Amino acid sequence: MENREIIELIEDIFEKSYQSYGSPRMAVELEKRGYKVSRPRTARMMKALGVEARRTRKFKNTTDSNHNYPVSPNLLNQNFSVKRRNQVWVSDITYIETTNGWVYLTIIIDLFDRKVIGWSLSEDMTAENTVIKAWYAAVKNRPISKKLIFHSDRGSQYASTTFRNILKSYKKLVEQSMSRKGNCWDNAVAESFFKSLKVEWIYKNHYDVYSDAEISIFKWIETWYNRNRRHSALKYKIINELELEINNQNIAA
Repeated sequence: MENREIIELIEDIFEKSYQSYGSPRMAVELEKRGYKVSRPRTARMMKALGVEARRTRKFKNTTDSNHNYPVSPNLLNQNFSVKRRNQVWVSDITYIETTNGWVYLTIIIDLFDRKVIGWSLSEDMTAENTVIKAWYAAVKNRPISKKLIFHSDRGSQYASTTFRNILKSYKKLVEQSMSRKGNCWDNAVAESFFKSLKVEWIYKNHYDVYSDAEISIFKWIETWYNRNRRHSALKYKIINELELEINNQNIAA
């Protein structure tokens, strides 16, 4: 009886995760629902059911580093572990295909809890419609009051005078950081986010026009990734669980 219940639950969780959960996340989710099942046993049951997480595949990035703007030093230096919110934000831009042409997704992630705190979808690659739009969404969600490192690649949108002046307007609270040339590992968290988004969601869907892509991406980011997805970097917690733990610690203190 218990095996039957677990099997039904695995199938349900797998579908609700958009077929993205492998055995580590699945085992944690089962435990949260009252079934303590080891990861190896979970893996065996998933294999017997024929459910397997979608695998990543390579995709092109949109970095245009062939420009004459100044380049900021790499302050992050692949240190992706931080102690508080608004200590480090990372950002990147990728392309998404529609029948009517490419659209471009810009995201900003807070390294502390891996939450997408700002994003924008645009039909062009201008700084105004990509990183600047995402930046204003991020600062609206998480106002800056302490020192913040903002890390990205060397793309022209991030290096532009307009965006640099916006960062400078925060009275030395914001330091800009950029990856080394051609080194994707320097911005690995943002790269990993895009791989998950594309494999778990984008490659399964077809978009005719910009609005189709916008609605679909909103659904994945705001209702799944930010609210319900378990993150390995958070020891397989969902972001809301981490926020609740922090709030409880603050009350206890």
